[in-house]
Amino acid sequence: MRGRSANASLSGEAYTVVRHRILRGDLKLGQVISRRTLANELGMSFLPVSEALLRLEVEGLLESRPRAGTRVRIPTPHDVEGHYIVREALEMQAARLFVERASPEEKAELLAMAVRLDALAPEPQTDRVQYLTLHEKLHKKIAEYTRCQALCEAIEQTHALASTWMCVGGSGHAPWRHQALLEALASEDPAVAEKAMREHVRSSQQDALSRLSPYFKLQKTRGTRYTRSTRNQLAALAVS
Repeated sequence: MRGRSANASLSGEAYTVVRHRILRGDLKLGQVISRRTLANELGMSFLPVSEALLRLEVEGLLESRPRAGTRVRIPTPHDVEGHYIVREALEMQAARLFVERASPEEKAELLAMAVRLDALAPEPQTDRVQYLTLHEKLHKKIAEYTRCQALCEAIEQTHALASTWMCVGGSGHAPWRHQALLEALASEDPAVAEKAMREHVRSSQQDALSRLSPYFKLQKTRGTRYTRSTRNQLAALAVS
């Protein structure tokens, strides 16, 4: 029993390390991840590392091929479109319920958080993980204050991919005016909140497509081939 618990703890640690490296841009889209190197670096066996990478694969951050290995997944335009169709539906429902169920104190709390987030967005020096952590927290809190656990869990599952795409292609973050969004969500009109959230998510989608455009071109030229050479990886990934 203690062995399984320890393994789960190590797997969680490996998951956090790899996810943060992707969000920071240390691991770029299309870059191959060596399980052996990662296991040696973290002082772990293959089992917890493999479990962590499988979890990231299920979330859509990684992809694997037999005899080719595991790499950070390069999405297609259809992947992005499908992701945002689902996210828009979930977030719009959350916006409607937030208006009806969140307390005045909770609305004020998230408005203050939105102001802080918008202040970080245009700063090129802003740490990616700091910005993305606050961004995820804001949207998670919106869902949490709907008092619908199933909706909260569904929205949380969409954050990993969106966060990865947000940090691709240079520094700084798109100013999506979270303050304006939360002002709409603090209104008494669910239709106003729903409209603001729809515009917010669609703006995020357009920004993601723009940031990922060079990778779509890379995917067309390289297809599903994996590049294991570090030199070749850097040459192929120098697209942003």
